[in-house]
Amino acid sequence: MWKPFVLALALFGLPGAAEAKPPVWIVRDADSELVLFGSIHVLPPGLDWTPPALTEALRSADDLWFELPIDPVSEAETARLAMQTGLLPAGETLSSLLPAADAARMARMAERYGVALPMIDRLQPWYAEVALAQSIYLRAGGTMESGVEKSVAALASPDLARRAFETPAEQVALFNGAPRTAQIASLRQTLKEMETDPDQFRALIAAWMAGDLKAIDKEAIQPLREASPTIYKRFLTDRNARWTPMLRQRLAGSGRTVVVVGVGHLIGPGGLPARLRALGYSVEGP
Repeated sequence: MWKPFVLALALFGLPGAAEAKPPVWIVRDADSELVLFGSIHVLPPGLDWTPPALTEALRSADDLWFELPIDPVSEAETARLAMQTGLLPAGETLSSLLPAADAARMARMAERYGVALPMIDRLQPWYAEVALAQSIYLRAGGTMESGVEKSVAALASPDLARRAFETPAEQVALFNGAPRTAQIASLRQTLKEMETDPDQFRALIAAWMAGDLKAIDKEAIQPLREASPTIYKRFLTDRNARWTPMLRQRLAGSGRTVVVVGVGHLIGPGGLPARLRALGYSVEGP
């Protein structure tokens, strides 16, 4: 799986982006509505991405759903669990787990992106990939504070009921419980992209802002699907399958719900909108 607005347009190559907005899906039955919005978790400050349909829905929503709770306690717990599970056993190094060419590439990318190699070398493959991804986001000016989840949480009324699909423990277990071979395959793909396609994160944001679902798939999903089908299934297909019954249960009630999850969960035949369409719900959107 990362400024002032005028500068953001120049940085991400988004001419006319003031009019472009990411897509929204609206799912309806007789007495309830789900407004689905696909997020990018890390964004540069000042990027004007909020679609009017999302802003309007938040004003009249009965509840707001995220992948994880968006609050300091949950963030601290996620960080604690990641540190607890993300270190390699004593005497083991990540470099020794990688093919020699990839270990050398990791050393080059750590130097290029300002990440301490001795620190990365002590991490499980999944945690090293998270740390390297953070360096990409920072280099592009991105922050979690400017990302979709934090922005939506701040925009919504503090009295709005908040829900989450997963707990911090469940999400960390998704990473840490993946087979090591799959973790390494995903890490190797990220290292390759860092070296050969350093502007991929910018391209992803441009595609997201333009609502170009095919380009989002090309930039963010297809590489993972090809490099590590196990990770793709674990993080996208399986989670969508678990979340769909939860959304059906919410639709069985009444009122309006806003759902904000990573944009990869909403596109393609296995995405949440397609799954809900297949169940007979009315789905408005791409």
